Amino acid sequence: MSNNKDFKVKNGIQPTVYHETLGTVVSGSVGYSLASASYDSVSFSVAGQDGTPYDIIFNNDGTKMYIVGNINDSVYQYTLSTAFDLSTASYDSVSFSVTDHMVVPRSIAFNNDGSKMYTVGSTNDNAYQYTLSTAFDLSTASYDSVSFSVAGQELAPTGINFSSDGTKMYIVGYDTDSVHQYTLSTAFDLSTASYDSVSFSVAGQDTAPFGLVFNSDGTKMYMVGFITKSVYQYSLSTGFDLSTASYDSVILSVNSQDSSPAGIAFNTDGSKMYIVGYSGDTVYQYSTTLTTAELDLSTGSVFDYTPTSDVQVTLTNPAASGTSSGATLLLDGGSSAGYDLGNAAYSGVSFSVASQDANPLGIAFNNDGSKMYMVGFSSGSVYQYTLSTAFDLSTASYDSVSFSVTSQDTSPQYIAFNNDGSKMYMLGDTNNSVYQYTLSTAFDLSTASYDSVSFSVSGQDTSPDSIAFNTDGTKMYMVGVSSDSVHQYTLSTAFNLSTASYDSVSFSVASQDTAPFGIAFNNDGTKMYMVGNLSDNVYQYSLSTAFDLSTASYDSISFSVAGQEAIPLGIDFNNSGTKMYMVGNGSDSVYEYYTATPATITYDSALQWSGGTAPTAPAIGETDVITFNTTDGGTTYQAVQAIDGAK
Repeated sequence: MSNNKDFKVKNGIQPTVYHETLGTVVSGSVGYSLASASYDSVSFSVAGQDGTPYDIIFNNDGTKMYIVGNINDSVYQYTLSTAFDLSTASYDSVSFSVTDHMVVPRSIAFNNDGSKMYTVGSTNDNAYQYTLSTAFDLSTASYDSVSFSVAGQELAPTGINFSSDGTKMYIVGYDTDSVHQYTLSTAFDLSTASYDSVSFSVAGQDTAPFGLVFNSDGTKMYMVGFITKSVYQYSLSTGFDLSTASYDSVILSVNSQDSSPAGIAFNTDGSKMYIVGYSGDTVYQYSTTLTTAELDLSTGSVFDYTPTSDVQVTLTNPAASGTSSGATLLLDGGSSAGYDLGNAAYSGVSFSVASQDANPLGIAFNNDGSKMYMVGFSSGSVYQYTLSTAFDLSTASYDSVSFSVTSQDTSPQYIAFNNDGSKMYMLGDTNNSVYQYTLSTAFDLSTASYDSVSFSVSGQDTSPDSIAFNTDGTKMYMVGVSSDSVHQYTLSTAFNLSTASYDSVSFSVASQDTAPFGIAFNNDGTKMYMVGNLSDNVYQYSLSTAFDLSTASYDSISFSVAGQEAIPLGIDFNNSGTKMYMVGNGSDSVYEYYTATPATITYDSALQWSGGTAPTAPAIGETDVITFNTTDGGTTYQAVQAIDGAK
């Protein structure tokens, strides 16, 4: 297939028209990615069993979890009804005491089939071996009378682990701040252990190393640093061979979850990581999946890619060694998360609505972003616009369609729609009420009619400015300048104003702005946004319980729109939250902003960059042009950033 790929970068340069075949980008994912780790906001307390938990491990299928604790010198067993999902964990009321062998147990490990368990402690510097007659069942555990001293290498051992085949054992401790490697001539049999005279120092990262774990093939190692409250990642060029280890300069702080992290574990495919700490006596769950994008060179030589998350780019299926094989990547600035006010930026795009009304107050979009609506105070009407490219204001045009609401209120303030566009709602300032309308054709104002249904909000605010609904239409929210607060209402029938009632729940935003106007929520109701008319800022709030104002708090995050509009009034987002829109009557225009966390782009180690360092990812809305070439069948690639869209 021939492709004529025509594109522009930010400065308007059109460098080349490509006539090569458009290649296929194959999306995938890999686990054990500490660099892309994020907390799942999922945790499980083990305080009922032990107040000083030190290590964590799972059985093979993730339906059992084990914790070793220092207070009672015991190992505890838990069940997870959904594999590796901490939110489904419960205590089995099963434990096994190791007091006869140590008084400060630090770490535990199992062999592959769960018939053997191992512990290490920092008082007598020994590793101990136990048998479980029923696999992974602590109630059947017994001591094998087998131990192995590591005192010659480490006087304060804190972690124990094994290679996947059980022929290597690893001990980490804070006396030497090193990991030590041992050989077991019989797999998983401590009585056959001997020191390899191989160690690896982690002192450069933390002088109190605790938990230790490897990925499945032993090419990655992870260590928990107690002092720095962080997890560190290392590479082993030969799997499970410590002599080939090196620090990856990859670190993840877990201090926000626990200031005394001690133990670490992963699920089977490395997509989840677990940390146990004894400040909170809790296990915490993280996502550790890295999205990958493979440029399949067998399908073409030009690739156009916009990342929707942090991603690693790699190239596959090049021509055989001795033949030049190249590719051109048009890398568009993508995002890894939406609704990120902290990374907001003006896109440089605006759309004037002055020809329809000189006092625009509120805006809304239909579901797919092909329609936009504006309510005008001067005319008392709602206006309809078409966007030929979804949610792209630069493609907007007026439909010459409007709908008057003056028969209900001569001072309309804001509009909203239900999910399918069959209902529209208007907030009026004259009567301090919300009015309900039916659209016989979804999102088509020319088919709108008043339902003769209204709901008064005057009991909460006599100068209401904006309304919003939760996702399913069972909650409505109103903000007003009389109270400087957002108020919450319940609709017993979704999106039916005749069933509305006040929840007696409100949230003050006066500390941010005493003239609040537009409000909006993210998709899951955990974030709320308010436009402040006096400060010309948009403010961000968190709701710990979705769509529940009683759990709201200010995030201390704001974004100034003063450079575009001195009288901001209305706000809305696209579906993914990667774009925000604001309307004001200072310039009578709608403005478009990027509100996304820019995606982080990493590259396969086979790519060798001309400047020695891989380029940063393009900003959202920009395009970089990157070229790759290999002559050795893909063992190495020469990579060059041909055009930087940021320049």
